[in-house]
Amino acid sequence: MALEVETKDCNALSDAEISEMADLCADAPLPYEAGELSKQAEEWVLCCQALDNGRLKGFAYYTLERIGGTPAIILGLGSICRSSRRDSIMRAMVTDLMHRAVMAFPDEDVVVGLRMQTPDGFELLKTFNDIIPRPGHKASGEERAWGRRFAKRFGISPLRYADRTFSSKGNGSLPCAFDHESSKPESIDPDVAAYFDDLDPSNGDVLVAFGWAMSEDLAKYA
Repeated sequence: MALEVETKDCNALSDAEISEMADLCADAPLPYEAGELSKQAEEWVLCCQALDNGRLKGFAYYTLERIGGTPAIILGLGSICRSSRRDSIMRAMVTDLMHRAVMAFPDEDVVVGLRMQTPDGFELLKTFNDIIPRPGHKASGEERAWGRRFAKRFGISPLRYADRTFSSKGNGSLPCAFDHESSKPESIDPDVAAYFDDLDPSNGDVLVAFGWAMSEDLAKYA
């Protein structure tokens, strides 16, 4: 059976699907249990699920909405299984997200934002434009403002969020971040990895990152 990806409304998730997500998370750095995953399903609108041979190998809660009039994909809690196909799973999930975006926002650029605890998460953004933060680039005031907008949407307290480093200190609990482990850690840019040097994953610290999907690139996903 081929790799399959589907998106459904969070309120349509079954108890069995929530349990599968919990089983996947149990072996990951963010071991969310079914109760918290059910709570997150109430706070988000959509859930993307990737299945390999009928078994769940990746998922992400998200919403398609406008932030100040700008189309956005806002990714919440998510996780990808540490399987040998995790790169393919990541690409398939991104493809599904882009298809949903172009259907919701035809002929418009879309900003995509998420939280992560490790530099591996940047792999989700690598096909996008103007990724923030990125090495060798000093974020503009507007780019820092976008970081604050995403932080606010994620429910991060302004007192915990540092807009110049796009990072947030946690409160000791598990953050609702996107969890992914690169299959090629040696390819991670050391300058990107350095963004996480002062973050403490055990405290729930996260980095807020985002990038742009341009309308001309999204058109091929229609």
